[in-house]
Amino acid sequence: MATQADPEPKPLAGLTPFEDGDFHVLGEALSRDPQYNDRRLAARRKLGTIAEAAVKAIDTATAGEVALLQRTSLHQPHAFNHMRVRRLWAYICRGKKEKTRLKQVIGSDLAKDLDAAYRNAYLCVGIEADFLEVSFKIHKDAWYDGQNLLHRLKADGLEEWIKILNRLPGYRLRMDDWKGEWLCGKLDTDRIREYLKYYKPGDHSLTVEKRFDASPGARAALLGAELPAEVIGELIRLVPLYRYAVWSKESDHLFSR
Repeated sequence: MATQADPEPKPLAGLTPFEDGDFHVLGEALSRDPQYNDRRLAARRKLGTIAEAAVKAIDTATAGEVALLQRTSLHQPHAFNHMRVRRLWAYICRGKKEKTRLKQVIGSDLAKDLDAAYRNAYLCVGIEADFLEVSFKIHKDAWYDGQNLLHRLKADGLEEWIKILNRLPGYRLRMDDWKGEWLCGKLDTDRIREYLKYYKPGDHSLTVEKRFDASPGARAALLGAELPAEVIGELIRLVPLYRYAVWSKESDHLFSR
């Protein structure tokens, strides 16, 4: 994500198609080379523009009930990314009002962690050399949101969460870097209980993701002018999942008890 030495770049004036080079510069051979920083910055701004448009669309679709903000990841080799850029992404996470409300509940010391976008549950659009990803993530360090989801499932049962997940065919539920996957559209109580048997906030990340093939022979399908709008539509599809799981005023299953 952006740092003081790397300010958040402004989104572009409008949605802009991806180009072959946006993916190519993330390959292993070029990921450490600073001469491609400008090319990666261009791709980063495209992702930020998509995310910013999604934030506005989600605000409109929810009549202002889900107010989010977007941030993007570093585009240049840095100690933070181990001196190579193999992935670029835009986060869409809780907005300032919800973040302030959570800070007031947990206290200033613990709340410092929330300033890092990945310590909040978030929607994501990201690219690597071989794929484009749209996802909902609860990072292992977003402990509050992971616990909120578990408490809600314990209180309300699994049925509603399973329904939300199964409305997302083409997506898969994953845990951390485990090889197993749970395919949305085909989930039942037994499969979700299997997942929850192992999932532990603070130790594991939770991801619901859809990947589009961007390998060299398949990238053409991702370079069309319509693709950015399609990605925004996918991010909007993930909003019910976000609202169900994430700690907020409307979904407080962590501190209200």
